[in-house]
Amino acid sequence: MPVKLKLAPEKAISASAAKLRLLKRLRCTLKFEKAAWQSGARLIAGVDEVGRGSLFGPVVAAAVILDPGYRIRGLRDSKLLLPERREALAERIREHAVAWAIAAVDAARIDQINIYQASRVAMQQAAMSLAPAADHLLIDAMRLDCDLTQQAIIHGDALSASIAAASILAKVERDRMVREWDPVFPVYGLASNKGYSTPHHVAALRQHGPSPLHRQSFAPVWNNPVPQEVLAFMLDEAARSVEESEPSAV
Repeated sequence: MPVKLKLAPEKAISASAAKLRLLKRLRCTLKFEKAAWQSGARLIAGVDEVGRGSLFGPVVAAAVILDPGYRIRGLRDSKLLLPERREALAERIREHAVAWAIAAVDAARIDQINIYQASRVAMQQAAMSLAPAADHLLIDAMRLDCDLTQQAIIHGDALSASIAAASILAKVERDRMVREWDPVFPVYGLASNKGYSTPHHVAALRQHGPSPLHRQSFAPVWNNPVPQEVLAFMLDEAARSVEESEPSAV
């Protein structure tokens, strides 16, 4: 009788791992930039944000107008690059781009207007801060409230060199900002996780509660048994405000 071979079942992978597999297969080129140039645009800016899924700190956006006469090799989605490579590329982008700008929206504002709207605000601020100003925008999967002609591109940071450049600048800047808070809030491991929901970070939230710079509207932050940590300088400022508001004794 023929022997039936049992095939080992394929291991299920997470949605994030599946997305990374897809992104690695995509090619980052100047296809969209060339199409915009042919339509008459001259100063084409790629726009992207990072930090949307983080539990801590700001969402940061960047806008970059690449120089058509200078090719920066190795541009791709910032998530696919090693930190050292991102830093090196960010330096080259800042040095050789026609223009670049960065904008951030802090955690308090994110909690007020939600992360989607905060991402749009940061991206629009970055795009509108370019000097010289862009005349066409290539945006990673989003449209902005402005009069400029624009194109929203799904997985744009993996397909468009300009958007990839913006994602690299935004990622490097946001990582720097979060690292600066690591000594202030050492229990969360911010220097390594950049505020994302790693097991260590979530466990620290459960044990110590959130800091004032955590996004209180995000479930892993508000859904823990420990009240929010308050910085000493915030308490001092609150106390001074109370003293100043009280009437002086006659």
